Order: sequence, then C-alpha cells, then structure tokens
Amino acid sequence: MLNQVKIITELTKLSITIFVTVTTAFGYIAYSGVLNSKMILPTIGILFLACGSAAINHYQERNTDSLMERTKKRPIPSGKIKASTVLFMAVFLAVSGSVMLFFGGGLLAMLLGILNLIWYNIIYTPLKKKTPFAIIPGSIVGALPPMVGWVSAGGYVFNPQILLIAIFFFIWQIPHFWLLLLLLDKDYQKAGFPTLTQIFNQQQLGRITFIWIIATAVTGLLLPLFRISQNGYINLSLLLAAIWLSYKSFSLIRNTVERTSYKFAFKGINYFALFVVLMVSIDKLLS
Repeated sequence: MLNQVKIITELTKLSITIFVTVTTAFGYIAYSGVLNSKMILPTIGILFLACGSAAINHYQERNTDSLMERTKKRPIPSGKIKASTVLFMAVFLAVSGSVMLFFGGGLLAMLLGILNLIWYNIIYTPLKKKTPFAIIPGSIVGALPPMVGWVSAGGYVFNPQILLIAIFFFIWQIPHFWLLLLLLDKDYQKAGFPTLTQIFNQQQLGRITFIWIIATAVTGLLLPLFRISQNGYINLSLLLAAIWLSYKSFSLIRNTVERTSYKFAFKGINYFALFVVLMVSIDKLLS
C-alpha cells in the first residue's frame, strides 16, 4: 500500500502540483478576500488537473527519463508501473479535474485549466527538446493557476490586478526553472536535451539569472502599487523580502559562480514566492 502511494505521489509530482493548488487558492482569495466552501471544488479541480498533466508528462518523457540519473528510477522507466496504466490514470485525473473546475468555477475557469495542461504537455514539453529557451514560453504554466482561482471567485480575467499577479508568477517561473536546469545540466545533456551551458558560460548564466531574480523581486514590489496588498506592515515585509532576495543573489554575478550559489538562489526565489502568497493572502483576509 505504501509503495502504491509513493508511486502515485511520484507520478503526480505532488510537491509541484500542491504549489499550483496553492496559487489557485491565492487567486481566489486575492479577488474574494475570504476563505469559504465555494473555493474547495475549483481548488481540488486544479489539483486533479495538474496531477493529470504531471502524469501525462511522465508518460511523454518515459524514454528520456531512463537516460538520466535523476529520473531513471521513476515509476515507468523503473518498471514499477505500465505506461498504459499511467496514461489511463492521467486521463481520468485530467477529465475529473476539468469537470470539477466547470461546476466549481465556471466555463472560463475550466478552459484556463485545460489551456494550462495543453501548454505544459503539448507546447512546453516537446519544445524543451529543441531549445533551452523553452523555459520562457513554458513559464506561462505558472501564470494561469492564480487566474483560475480569480475567475472562479467571480473576478474579471483581464483585471489589472490579476494580470500583475499572473506576470509575477510568470517571471518567477523563469529563474525557478532556469536554476533547476543549471543544477541538473549534465543529466539533461546525457539525455540529449539542449542546455543553457551550451550557449553561455557560467559567468554569463549567473548574470542573466540574477537579472531574472531582480525582475521577480521588483514585480513583487508592484503588488502594493496596484492595491493588491494595502496593509502598511505587510507592504514593508514585502519590501524587506525583496531586498533580502536581491542581496543574497549577488553571489550569482561574481566572476566565479559556485554550484552552491545556484542552490541557494533556487531555494531563495521559491521562498520569496511563497512569502508573497502568504503575506498578500493575510492582507486580503484581514481587510
């Protein structure tokens, strides 16, 4: 039983899909300013849809997964589960999630959720085999979940506030994925994926990544200007967090960039995104 749970957890990339669920709930709270039972169905719906998308990704990359040290022990390449079983499970999760989104958030919420699956599995996944810059269009998958939450709560999809929130998560996703690929560069090359180190040297990569991190910090600071967060103490905490992230990321622009710098920056930018979600949610719930 525990082994089956572990397999399902791996196939659904639960650590990632949980964050997708959190950002969806964040979008709901950002518009409504409340925690209520109406957010349960669209939030679970996006979780199911994201888990289905993750399982489809396992099916899509089963051959390249077997070539990388990091992924060769995943359920399909290790033989723990049949590829056809994974595909069936993925379709079930995606369809179930879509139905939940429709009844819990409406047609537009469902369409945005399906668009996210299409973008990740049909556009980004094949594209990353062709170019290391697939990360940039692929980062749209981080921008759509909070929009799903926003429209599920009754918000207008082109409201400047939700567009800024979507832009924040879009920009955050780029250095997030970029740093992850830098840490796993040799493994990706082994599997035949084009990598950033084939184009840029370490110093250039450090500087480019630093710029993206600063852009993430600056975008986070725009949230108070758009009145997404209005509490003075919370806005101050966002400012201090942005300063902390920027200061700690300076190691990326040194002449010699160590691997530990990439690891710290990867953790730091993720902590920053979580902090922004937490602080803005508290602001909305208190106001």
